[in-house]
Amino acid sequence: MEKTSDRLAVSLGAAMFLFGFLKFFDPFHGWFQVQVASSGLPGPSFALGIAGEIGTGLALLGSSFARRRLGAAHHALSAAASGSLIVMMGVATFVHLQPAVPASVLPLGIKPPVIPLSFLALAAAALVMHVRLWRAQPRAAAS
Repeated sequence: MEKTSDRLAVSLGAAMFLFGFLKFFDPFHGWFQVQVASSGLPGPSFALGIAGEIGTGLALLGSSFARRRLGAAHHALSAAASGSLIVMMGVATFVHLQPAVPASVLPLGIKPPVIPLSFLALAAAALVMHVRLWRAQPRAAAS
């Protein structure tokens, strides 16, 4: 389960970082602006969405590549980042379901929330694996 959880964290981390980074450039920047505005989300959601995707991506990548240095905290950090990803994909699902959001500004032009629900399911699987692995690790005795 350790290798699977790390591979999943790297895959999700790379995808999320890339999704966030691409939003700095057109046409992704414009599409994301339309998504936020058309869905009725508050204005700060634009910047928070980008920062969340990049931050979550970096947390997943960093926790995987620095797992030896992080020790027991590796799985806790990956679990927290997976939880963050679940929240973001919940918001993305909400955006997809808003009638005012045109399919033309959504990933691959797909209106049903197939992509965010797929990422949500993967993040949930990663969360479960990392929590189990984190709980299975021996704890240092408190002094």
